[in-house]
Amino acid sequence: MTRQTTTPAERTARPETGVAVLYVCAERGRLMPSLAANRAETEGRAYATALGLRITDTITDPYGEANPQHRAGWRLVRALAQAGTMDTVIVRWPAAIAPDGAADARHREIRWLQDHGVRVRYSWAPLAEGADR
Repeated sequence: MTRQTTTPAERTARPETGVAVLYVCAERGRLMPSLAANRAETEGRAYATALGLRITDTITDPYGEANPQHRAGWRLVRALAQAGTMDTVIVRWPAAIAPDGAADARHREIRWLQDHGVRVRYSWAPLAEGADR
């Protein structure tokens, strides 16, 4: 499921500083299916607040597709980056972009974002300290 609060057409084409997109792609648990996604969103919002970033979009994808370019939400992240409407993507941890078994795809996507002036930041505490990708 992809949720977007604004559309790329509603924004200018120039890069915006201090603007972030929160990307959530979390595995559903058996007993509490939405716990991981809710935690990732809450954590990401707190992280953005601590850094003084303004989240304009929260984009979610179901967990399970290893190739991020095959996910509708991730394609939206790329479209927003290409439009220059944000300078940061916040994810909980690297596996939200692509699982460890698809690390090459993750690195490719991070490089692509960086080439478009977008930083990837991880909100999970052990990765968040000084993390600027």
